[in-house]
Amino acid sequence: MTARGQPAVARPKCNGSADRAQTGAANRAGFPQAGVEVASRARIHRACDNFSLPADLFVSTSLKSLLVSLEKAGDFDEIIDVRTPLEFAEDHIPGALNAPVLSNEERVLVGTTYRQVSPFEAARIGAALVARNIAHHLETTFADRPRSWRPLIYCWRGGKRSGSMTTVFSMVGWPARQLDGGYKSYRRATVAALDTLPKTFTYIALVGPTGSGKTRLLSALHQAGAQTLDLEALASHRGSLLGAWAGVPQPSQKHFDTLLATALRELDPRRPVFVEAESRRIGSVALPLALLETFHRGACVEVRSSCEDRAAFLLHDYAHLFDDPDSLKGQLQRMIGLHSRERVAGWQQLVDENRRAELAHELIERHYDPAYARSSHQHFVQLPNALQLNFRPNDADVVDQAKTLLAQLESHAFAAI
Repeated sequence: MTARGQPAVARPKCNGSADRAQTGAANRAGFPQAGVEVASRARIHRACDNFSLPADLFVSTSLKSLLVSLEKAGDFDEIIDVRTPLEFAEDHIPGALNAPVLSNEERVLVGTTYRQVSPFEAARIGAALVARNIAHHLETTFADRPRSWRPLIYCWRGGKRSGSMTTVFSMVGWPARQLDGGYKSYRRATVAALDTLPKTFTYIALVGPTGSGKTRLLSALHQAGAQTLDLEALASHRGSLLGAWAGVPQPSQKHFDTLLATALRELDPRRPVFVEAESRRIGSVALPLALLETFHRGACVEVRSSCEDRAAFLLHDYAHLFDDPDSLKGQLQRMIGLHSRERVAGWQQLVDENRRAELAHELIERHYDPAYARSSHQHFVQLPNALQLNFRPNDADVVDQAKTLLAQLESHAFAAI
């Protein structure tokens, strides 16, 4: 056994006169072929005599022995995602490094060849591309990794892409391993975690109409030492119809799930978690039902602010919308169905005339407040018993206001949660 508990593989000596005997012994021992025929193996041995190469350079350890489960991912120095950049961008294991063995375009080429020519031709082209890309990574990305470096490698489902890099890295001498089931095993684990993990926490929901400063209060509570879960930060969206972040795309649903599961694992279940009231969807992503149902049943703080404070808050937080009037008018156009065409046209005219304050008041009174009245008591069953906070979101003392709230909760019935 090696120092790391791996089976030691005896290397046949490079002796051209013993090629046939060595080849027969390897076959009797069940030595993996790794795509190299017996006669070809003998030629490799002869070449070793001339070039001083180890005879087993092109002979891989059984891939099955290199598989590890997701539970052991923490045992490795680095996690390598060999999928395409597009696949990686959609979602990946947290902390993974993307070292694709096929580029986006190369994967399309291989897939097209598979469908239109033949599986064999696709495999031939793919193997050449994968070999070339792995060689490039060895000469660049991984050129400085020490002999003891332990990488865990994965692709979509634990197939040929990650198997190829794992095999080559093992030949180099690194104790590389392949994630059994690939990204799909990680995705299944994430979905399963989001069915159970949210239920292990006690939540206090910050409930209030748009513009009352709930997100700012949540940040202030975090600064005051409370435990918080900022769903809008994870979703890169404010949650309202006009809540898109300027120039920041939302994560995919899969990546949002990963971010959420990661954030939940960092929380302490012995302490309450403050969370901003949300509906099922935050922009284009959806919250898991287990989380939504748990904090909808939990304790609440009703955040109240004056109409003037709310309008000023919206003008500050949504100021970027007026920098692109056409985009803002397009977003208002989506409100047709919730409001009459005439009313929406009036709001669009306010945009054209740069009457920001008037538009903010109109949206508060005619859109946001009625929507809040319809949904809040329906979703948050503990809202009638909520502690009420008169919050001034535009003042400089928001952290002090948050500390006052925490002190009130300590002496309130919330002390029991």
